[in-house]
Amino acid sequence: MKKILKSKIFLFAVALILFIYFNNSSLFTEQRSDRPFLLAHRGLAQTFPMEGITDETCTAERIYSPEHPYLENTIPAIKAAFDAGADMVELDIHPTKDNQFVVFHDWTLDCRTNGRGVTRDHTLAELKKLDIGYGYTADNGKTYPFRGKGVGLMPSLTEVLNAFPDRSLLIHVKSDDPQEGKLLAAFLSKLSQERRSQLAIYGGDEPIDVLKAKLPDLRVMSKTTIKRCLIPYMAIGWTGYMPEACENTQLHIPEKIAPWLWGWPAKFQNRMDQANTRIIVVGGDGSGFSSGFDSPEDIKRLPDDYRGGIWTNRVDKIAPLYEKEKN
Repeated sequence: MKKILKSKIFLFAVALILFIYFNNSSLFTEQRSDRPFLLAHRGLAQTFPMEGITDETCTAERIYSPEHPYLENTIPAIKAAFDAGADMVELDIHPTKDNQFVVFHDWTLDCRTNGRGVTRDHTLAELKKLDIGYGYTADNGKTYPFRGKGVGLMPSLTEVLNAFPDRSLLIHVKSDDPQEGKLLAAFLSKLSQERRSQLAIYGGDEPIDVLKAKLPDLRVMSKTTIKRCLIPYMAIGWTGYMPEACENTQLHIPEKIAPWLWGWPAKFQNRMDQANTRIIVVGGDGSGFSSGFDSPEDIKRLPDDYRGGIWTNRVDKIAPLYEKEKN
């Protein structure tokens, strides 16, 4: 009897291993012919070395020598990113003193502009008078190549939406204030459902929770929504089960975590497609979501059959790689 029992246990274990393998292997998944989905971080922006960056670092003071004339989070930079091949552009927003939304990255004005103080303590009219290219330097302050060229370039969210009425945008809420979630929900509720379907919003847990409660059709993301999806998926996703938290959302997945996900890459992407969820791979281990795939060498780190989303700070360098594949 013991031998029979051991034999049954052994056969069950073998069957379970085979099931897990075949149910999650991308080898048996039809290969996709589409190119990856390219998400341009802040449009086409000036880049800088990521080493040693903290929340207090003024990145405008450490840019690489400029290779293009665009400044992040501006309408020209967003247009340049789409023209270069971006499928979606990420932008940052802050509420203004007069309850509008301005597109700008920093919590304060001191780093990039000739203004001072907290961004949201100013009216939109005040912010639009600033020179947003004022603080950029690639040589420790010897020269400022964009000084005087950024006056009036800080756009409102309304202006961006009007400039790109049918393009996909990822909007970054830069606070954890639930009141900002309410203000943004009121703003977005005036858009058509079709237009909202082209947008995704991410940011702090509290404003994102408010947004999702008020606009259930909206695709939203925060660190908590990612955990709600991926933790149960990593636990039981081998069965093919899709947690409800993985539906109709967006997942930013660090490249070092991605290989541990059941079905990575092709089967995982197909499962998320069926759940109406967009996946975006970001560089590194998840400690910061600004690290992207910005060169041909970076792209080589991704699986050859990966056709999901890619976070990039240099869509002008990445998009042509996939155009060559197509040709």
